[in-house]
Amino acid sequence: METEPGAFLTALRLGDSFLPVGGYTASYGLEQYINEDRIEDGDDLRALLAAYLRRVVGPCETVALANAHAAARAGDLDRLLAVDERLHAVTMPREFRESSTKAGAKLCEVLLAGELEGGEPDDEADADREGFATAVADAVDRDETPGHYPVVFGVVAADRGLPRLEACLTHAYSFVTGLLGAAQRLGRFGHTEIQTVLADLEPVIEAVCERHVDDDVAAMTSFAPLAEIMGMRHERAGRRLFMS
Repeated sequence: METEPGAFLTALRLGDSFLPVGGYTASYGLEQYINEDRIEDGDDLRALLAAYLRRVVGPCETVALANAHAAARAGDLDRLLAVDERLHAVTMPREFRESSTKAGAKLCEVLLAGELEGGEPDDEADADREGFATAVADAVDRDETPGHYPVVFGVVAADRGLPRLEACLTHAYSFVTGLLGAAQRLGRFGHTEIQTVLADLEPVIEAVCERHVDDDVAAMTSFAPLAEIMGMRHERAGRRLFMS
């Protein structure tokens, strides 16, 4: 089944660095890898991002997003909040949690709360959809739930009709391009090399999303000890261009 044009445009919007959620401020420990000279060339960068995809984005954030999407489609707020709580618990470095929740709050503001104001729903289904989205935005605003970015992303995707797998692919792709952009701004890599790494990682993005899109929330886990250590060291680094 083809993705509806409006849903496809939503995917483009969610995957675009132009979306003002603060993603450009996060490197998720990549800056610390570079500060400690652990990344020397494109092969090192490719290997690191592939590991992020297989150990964090796939089994953790993709699982969270997919389950949030399913909860939103079912209108099950309790299930959604449980997904958000689980993601918060398994995200160890403080900077990673803060980056994710700040981005989630901005996404709520821009694409949930902000765009739900001012219009009347066309039918009962639209009213239910808007009611759920409003409840999520309110819960985040009142600090009743952390509001992690993949969770809010899943709600927005479901709200706009973007299928679950396509939503996961969009998120994983934007995660990779965000880190590649950080690597480029840190002055170690040029445009051509960055594009080569991105092309090489596309099959990995597809594989991890297809593998984890149907995982139960209880399977959500993250195992990337060195990345977490880099994130924790970054909190105390004397030279920081990124917030994580």
